[in-house]
Amino acid sequence: MALGSKNSLSGSVCLDHGSTEEPPPPLRSYLCLTIFTCFCPAYPVNIVALVLSIMSRNSYYQGDYDGSRRLGRNALYVAVASVVIGLLIIAISCIVHFTTGDF
Repeated sequence: MALGSKNSLSGSVCLDHGSTEEPPPPLRSYLCLTIFTCFCPAYPVNIVALVLSIMSRNSYYQGDYDGSRRLGRNALYVAVASVVIGLLIIAISCIVHFTTGDF
């Protein structure tokens, strides 16, 4: 067996050349935030945020770290927009409900 080699689980020999490869950047897909935004009443927008977040996770696990970061950032922006739109819809509904009609 060669110096600095390791046996893999399949039985083949993998050479270890002292890999100085840097670890991957942390995953920033904002999946929890986008799941939370699914409870906001801005449904088309928060579904887009959820899809972008899932695409970001898929890109990360495929090794496309720049694409993952870009999709995660877009998911964050769309999720924040979804929360703001949802709060506006709730506020407008309350204003319309409490200013019109009989109590």
